[in-house]
Amino acid sequence: MTLLHDDRLFPVEPQVRKIARALYDSVKGLPIVSPHGHTDPRWYAENVPFPDPANLFVIPDHYVFRMLHSQGIPLEALGVPRADGGETEQDPRKIWRLFAANYHLLRATPSRLWLDHSFQELFGITQRLSAETADLIYDQIAACLAQPGFRPRALFERFNIEVIATTESPLDDLRWHKMIRDSGWKGRVITAYRPDAVVDPEFANFTANVELLGQLTGENSTSWNGYLAAHRRRRAYFKSFGATSTDHGHASARTENLSQKDAAQLFDKALRGNCTPEEADAFRGHMLTEMARMSLEDGLVLQIHPGSFRNHSAEMLQRFGRDKGYDIPTRTDYVRALKPLLDAVGERPELTVILFTLDETSYSRELAPLAGVYPALKIGPAWWFYDSAEGMLRFRELTTETAGFYNTVGFNDDTRAFCSIPARHDVARRVDCTYLATLVATGRLAEDEAHEVALELTYRLVKQAYKL
Repeated sequence: MTLLHDDRLFPVEPQVRKIARALYDSVKGLPIVSPHGHTDPRWYAENVPFPDPANLFVIPDHYVFRMLHSQGIPLEALGVPRADGGETEQDPRKIWRLFAANYHLLRATPSRLWLDHSFQELFGITQRLSAETADLIYDQIAACLAQPGFRPRALFERFNIEVIATTESPLDDLRWHKMIRDSGWKGRVITAYRPDAVVDPEFANFTANVELLGQLTGENSTSWNGYLAAHRRRRAYFKSFGATSTDHGHASARTENLSQKDAAQLFDKALRGNCTPEEADAFRGHMLTEMARMSLEDGLVLQIHPGSFRNHSAEMLQRFGRDKGYDIPTRTDYVRALKPLLDAVGERPELTVILFTLDETSYSRELAPLAGVYPALKIGPAWWFYDSAEGMLRFRELTTETAGFYNTVGFNDDTRAFCSIPARHDVARRVDCTYLATLVATGRLAEDEAHEVALELTYRLVKQAYKL
C-alpha cells in the first residue's frame, strides 16, 4: 500500500494526463525557492532534533488543529499552549493518538495531502494514519527524528531548498539569523520585514513598540520624521541579513497618500491611543504608501496580505493568543483601496508590489486587471485558505486571461509546518502542469512553450519577483 497516487492531481483524460506528466517530470526536481513563510529561524540556527511527532505535525499547525477543534476537540487536548498560562496536554503520544483517531476529519483537504506526502516521502510510512496505526507510526517518526539526517539543516538540504525567507517583526534582534550566518553553514535562510507591530495603532502595545523601535535605531521614533527614519534603519538592518521583501498583514487593502502634516498629526493621535477605528485604518493605509516609497529607495519588494478578520473569537484570543485558526477571510475592495498608492507609485516599474487575497471573487474582477496594466503590481499566488489544488487551479483560470503568466510570481508556501514545504511545492507544480497541459490539449499553447512556462512558474518568476 502507498499513501500517494503517482498521478495525483493530474487530469483524468489519458492524453492530457500524459502531457501533464511530461511537464511535471521536467520541473519536479528543481530547487525549492520559498520567498515568504513562517518557519522558525531558531531551527536552522541551533539545528537540534525536532522533539517528537506531535510537536512536529500537530501543535504548531493551525490547519490541523482548527479542523479538529471545529468538531469539538479542545485545543488544550492537542497540546496548543495557552497564552493565559492554563493547563494543556503535555504527553506527545496522547496528543498524537487523539490526532490519529480524528485523522479522517482531514479527508480531501490540502492538509491531508501534505501530511500523507510527508509521512510517505520523508518517513517511509505506507500505512494510513488511524487510531489502530497511531503508535506504530509515532514510533517510526520518532525513530527517524533521532537520526542526524532528520535535523533541520539536513532536512533543508534534503528538501532541495535553495533559499527560504522567514518573517520577523522590526523589534526582533535577528539573533537566530546572526547565528546561522556565523555558523558557516551554507543554507540560505533570509528574513523579511513585517512591521505590523509598529504601523498598526490597534496592535497590542503599539506605543511601547514604537518607543522600542526608537531604542533599537537611535532615532526619536515618537516624532514623525524620526519614526520614518527608524523604519529606514531597521529595513537596512534586515537587508544586511538577506531580506529582499517587506510583508504587511492589514485587515483591508486600504491605502492613503496623506500630506506629511496630516500623517504626522494622525501618528501623534495613534501614539496617544486616541485613534478611532477609521483613523487607525487610515494610518495603516498611509504607511503602505510610505513603505512603497521606501521600497523605491532600498529595493525591497512590498507584499500586501490583506482581507483577514484576525482573531475572530475574542475568547480564544484571550486564552491562546494570536494565530490559532480564528483568522477568517473577508471581502476586499482592491480597485478603490489601492488607488492612492497607485496614484503615487503605481507607474514605477522599478517597484514591485505583490498583492495577495482571501477574496477569490476579486481575482478576475479586480486583481488581474490591475496587475495587467500597472507596472508596479504583481499577483501573489493562491494563499492560505486557497492553497489547495482546487484553489491553485482556479487562480490560474481566473488570472491568466487578463494578467498572463508574467504578472504572477510563482508559488510560495507561507507555512510554519516545515515538513509540508516540499509537499506544498509539489502540489503547486502538479497543478500548474495540469493547467498548462489543458492549454496544450485545447490548442491554446504549444507544447514547447508549455515546458518553458512550467519552468517559469516553478522557478524563474519567483526568483525574479523577489530579487533572489
